[in-house]
Amino acid sequence: MPSSYPSGTFQFQVSWTHTGAAIGGFSEVTGLDAETTATDYREGADDAKHVGISPRPRKSTSVILKRGVVASGQLSAWIQQAARRDFVVTLRDEKGAPVRRWILRGARPQKWTGPSLAAKGGGDVAMEELVLSSEGIELE
Repeated sequence: MPSSYPSGTFQFQVSWTHTGAAIGGFSEVTGLDAETTATDYREGADDAKHVGISPRPRKSTSVILKRGVVASGQLSAWIQQAARRDFVVTLRDEKGAPVRRWILRGARPQKWTGPSLAAKGGGDVAMEELVLSSEGIELE
C-alpha cells in the first residue's frame, strides 16, 4: 500500500537503463529538473492586439552525482568513451520499494572532478563528482 507520507531523500539508486544494474552507491544526486520557457507572440491580423504565449522546447539542467571514490571500472570506462547512455534514478521508501523514477535520456559525462587529497590525517572520505548533461528527463 502506498504511503501517504513523503519519502526521505536518503534512499535512492542510480542504474543503467540498458541493464538495470546499479552503477554505484552515490551519496548525492542533484539537478533533477527540467524547464519549459515560453515566448510571447502576436498575430498580425489581430485587431485587439492580444499577446499569445507559445511554449518553447523543454530544457534539462545538468545532473550532478557525488560518491566516495571506489574501484569501479564500468563507470570509468563509460566516462572515457563519453557515449550517450540512459540512466535511471530511483527513489525508494523505507522498505526498499520504488516510489518514483527519473529517467535521464541520452546522458553524457560533461565533467568529472576527482577528490581533494590532503595529508592532514582525518577521517574524511575521498569524494568524486560526475556532472551529466542529458537530452531530457522523464518522470515516472
